[in-house]
Amino acid sequence: MRYALIGCGRIATNHVKAVINNNLELTAVCDVILDQMEKLLEKHDLNEDNSIKRYTDYRQMIEENELDLIGIATESGCHAEIALYCIEHGINLIIEKPIAMSIQDADEIIKRSEEKGVKVSACHQNRFNVAVQEMRKAVEAGRFGKLSHGSIHVRWNRNEGYYTQAPWRGKWASDGGALMNQCIHGIDLLRWMMGNEVEEVYGVTRQQFHHYLEAEDLGMAVIKFKNGAVATVEGTTNVYPQNLEETLYLFGEKGTVKIGGKSTNNIDVWDFSDETEEDQGNKGLEEQTSNVYGNGHTNLYADVIDAIEKDRAPYVDAYAGRNALEMVLAIYKSQKTGRPVIFPLTDFASTDMQGEF
Repeated sequence: MRYALIGCGRIATNHVKAVINNNLELTAVCDVILDQMEKLLEKHDLNEDNSIKRYTDYRQMIEENELDLIGIATESGCHAEIALYCIEHGINLIIEKPIAMSIQDADEIIKRSEEKGVKVSACHQNRFNVAVQEMRKAVEAGRFGKLSHGSIHVRWNRNEGYYTQAPWRGKWASDGGALMNQCIHGIDLLRWMMGNEVEEVYGVTRQQFHHYLEAEDLGMAVIKFKNGAVATVEGTTNVYPQNLEETLYLFGEKGTVKIGGKSTNNIDVWDFSDETEEDQGNKGLEEQTSNVYGNGHTNLYADVIDAIEKDRAPYVDAYAGRNALEMVLAIYKSQKTGRPVIFPLTDFASTDMQGEF
């Protein structure tokens, strides 16, 4: 499959690794900063490969090449515009989180991709973590019984250097805050595990320490699910002095699981009333990762390739991307209005938060 990557910043290296691991044909890379493209290719010993074309304009790249799959890893505020252009040209997509910055754009991506018969995957790669997959199997097998509650804690650190490295970070139009950028993976997992059907969200956000940003560095929320379960979200970039944990808890009538580690990659607690021999292997499971982005990109890419070949929906489709986005935007809207937000959310964008702090 002929592949191109749009956006060669911090996360791009994980996409290139996934491309190499899945034997995709890297046809072109695109970035508005030439130096970023060269650094990325050099990192993967691809800078001498003259068959890989370089572009600063994604439209030109699409016009001049036959492409089967594109990865979008630009600043978040550009995701929807680029995605809709690719979809119009019939190209399958993997879109870094968040899938868009407004519910309207996310809905448009879903609508147009279905009209065009194009596969779109939201890059929530942590769904492929070994620990997360084991929890999901237990959920699908009904091993928790009736769910009581759950929670996600993303307790990370991002300093001023992180934000000055890429000036789009922390702005409402191009990024959002801690919830939209750092915590959306955990929020995605929480909603997915707890049945997806949300009734109501009440959220509070603050800008405690990062006063040079537009957006929040702390967000907390209580979520009511239609199945009667309740969940909490705690997401922050304020933890001193470095990343502490990304931890997902699920509590049911017949089971308790805690997934911990820096990015939901370890099983800290695994207790079920119907314990099997297989459960022993899950107790204390640790998946080694080289960074907080984990190992999931390669598996996500493999799944999308298979989805294209077999003409099925990707495991993490555009609806999954919309669901995670909806949760974050609902917390933002609740902060703005001071009231709980009833689902579904139909009309909110990150830019509606301009001037909040």
